[in-house]
Amino acid sequence: MAATCLEVAGRLAAQGLGVTVVDPRWVKPVTPELVGLALEHRLVATVEDNGRVGGVGAHIAQALSDAGAALPVRVFGIPQHFLDHGSRSDVLEASGLTPRRLTHALLESLPSGWQARRGATDSLAVG
Repeated sequence: MAATCLEVAGRLAAQGLGVTVVDPRWVKPVTPELVGLALEHRLVATVEDNGRVGGVGAHIAQALSDAGAALPVRVFGIPQHFLDHGSRSDVLEASGLTPRRLTHALLESLPSGWQARRGATDSLAVG
């Protein structure tokens, strides 16, 4: 999902938001470096083409909670229910995991009054 996250980052940059995209080499354990990087941001979004329950997003959210972080975490992934059969792109579209839908969801989830800061790193996307 790193390529998708890079496209989302470009779309958000066009809106004036800075984004860092990380492609972790493994899910567990969450590295302290990833937690430290996340703490430098105002929002963390994880994107995975796997089930959300027990996935990378859940582990990162737990690691941030354990570190005492109070920043919002949005976890994007495949919902835990039976999906209609289809191509990978069909499943990703149905799950909201396309660049267009992720960009929209992230823009909608920003707290009111959140002002874009040119050149600032506002969010961390882990894909």
